Amino acid sequence: MTNVLTILLLVVGFLLIVTVMMQPSKQQDALSALSGGAADLFTERKSRGFEAVLRRTTVVLGTVWFIIALALMYLAAH
Repeated sequence: MTNVLTILLLVVGFLLIVTVMMQPSKQQDALSALSGGAADLFTERKSRGFEAVLRRTTVVLGTVWFIIALALMYLAAH
């Protein structure tokens, strides 16, 4: 059981890294906030299409990774 969860944790971790790396850069937004673009500072852009799918996938994979890690920790303690 522990081996299966460990392999699953590695696979989910790899997929999580891939989805985070595929997300578009927000460097321009951070740069404008630091350089005085205060007009755009608190406006939230709603992600659409592929961005929204990547955002949801990242949240789901992160949650699954955390649950598997907690399960492995529980199994190691008992």
